[in-house]
Amino acid sequence: MAKKTATSKKQKSLEETLWDAANKLRGSVESSEYKHIVLSLIFLKFISDIFEKRKEELIDAGQEKYVDLVLAYTKENVFYLPIESRWRYIQKNSKQEDVALKIDTALSTIEKNNKALQGALPDNYFSRLGLDASKLAALIDVINNIDTLANPHEDVVGRVYEYFLAKFAIAEGKGKGEFYTPKSIVNLIAELIEPYKGKIYDPCCGSGGMFVQSIKFIQNHKGNKKDISVYGQEYTGATYKLAKMNLAIRGISANLGAAAKDTFANDQHETLKADFIMANPPFNQKDWRASDELVDDHRWDGYETPPTSNANYGWILHMVSKLSENGVAGFVLSNGALSDEGVEHKIRKKLIEDDLVEAIILLPRKLFYTTDIGVTLWILNKNKKKHSVEDDAHKRDYRDRTGEVLFIDMRKCGIPFEKKFIDLTDKELSTTIETYHNWQQENWTKTYNNIPEYCYSSTFKEIKENNFSLVPNKYIEFKFSNESFDFDGHLAKLQNKVDVILQREKQEKSELFRSFKESGYELQA
Repeated sequence: MAKKTATSKKQKSLEETLWDAANKLRGSVESSEYKHIVLSLIFLKFISDIFEKRKEELIDAGQEKYVDLVLAYTKENVFYLPIESRWRYIQKNSKQEDVALKIDTALSTIEKNNKALQGALPDNYFSRLGLDASKLAALIDVINNIDTLANPHEDVVGRVYEYFLAKFAIAEGKGKGEFYTPKSIVNLIAELIEPYKGKIYDPCCGSGGMFVQSIKFIQNHKGNKKDISVYGQEYTGATYKLAKMNLAIRGISANLGAAAKDTFANDQHETLKADFIMANPPFNQKDWRASDELVDDHRWDGYETPPTSNANYGWILHMVSKLSENGVAGFVLSNGALSDEGVEHKIRKKLIEDDLVEAIILLPRKLFYTTDIGVTLWILNKNKKKHSVEDDAHKRDYRDRTGEVLFIDMRKCGIPFEKKFIDLTDKELSTTIETYHNWQQENWTKTYNNIPEYCYSSTFKEIKENNFSLVPNKYIEFKFSNESFDFDGHLAKLQNKVDVILQREKQEKSELFRSFKESGYELQA
């Protein structure tokens, strides 16, 4: 008998299986709608599985008379589902022509019966899309085969959301980076600002990824998620709903405002003072306010009014206004904010003089799926620690380090991902986190060293001499493989060549104008 040989056929992941099923809807609905359809259905499957598990627990405990008592579920943080809202009911009727209506009814009923989900679920979404019933049934069959409770530690909905959002960002190439924050960046921000206890705020919270990672940080460090409260705001209605759904299934209580609103025009947390702010605002947002609007807004008190042409410093000052007395913020902006001139320069200068800027971290390109522009992670801290150094006699000499900023360059970090993108490794993240926290130590000279081409601790004087630029390359030492290479001399030679070329162009242009003039023609300059 022939010996069997093992096959190495790769089993598709949950995300890949869902993606294939969702792709069957192509032609019936816009591709950008896939993630909302799939997430709503997997959400319904997930909470139904939890409901059925709790129901079985009641029966096994001899408490069958309580299986339809709402309190028996809600006291265990389980959503109570009427019969028409349960996955079994939807799956049983999946081949019916009115299955879209049944899904809408199920979601609407769930929202009405569970306060935590108010405003979270789609309203008549499936019926409105006019989906092909047979294709929708096929998608339901795929989701039906998923055991959402196989691993209680798996972040099912979060995983699927991240996967779908990334796939659409890659496929469509739209946006400015605001739709998706790479998980490695979210992890980095959380590990740097350490949101253990207090109020956490994200003024442009998207699907709530920053909050989810904050909770994971607390759990990983043996903290208590009851020690924090979550506040956020989101402008896009569909994303606002996803955020509420994303947080609800994790048992994260959050105040995301009454509805999706513009953070600048309609701040729903006007009096909030947050201990931690984590954000990935829209990059280089244009026309974020009319020229005569928000000119004297309290959020700019003590600073210039941010220009209408770019919202970067509007976001910065909004976050500064939200920080508590000892608050710290970590957020991502495009590199242009490091050296913008005009009004932005005046605001940046004041931020540095107020000793709010603690760290500037250059991130690699191609981290974001929707843009490849250079980006920077900023850390602002309203209570920067005063560091100390030791003299030669090993006696402590405390000195005021007001205005000092740590610069880190991570542009050489990252490994290939999905062919044209990169992702940061755990080792690279841990190195940066360790560098930052070592620099924060009281006796920092024993724990931190400047490293050429990677990090540098600048003084306020150095920053002032560089006209308050926060471009890391102006501070971090860069070496060349050829130590004898004269960079300044080489740059001077290049400048001379450029000057020669420009002079030659000027002469040739002058001769051309003269030739035409001699022929009776006049050229316009």
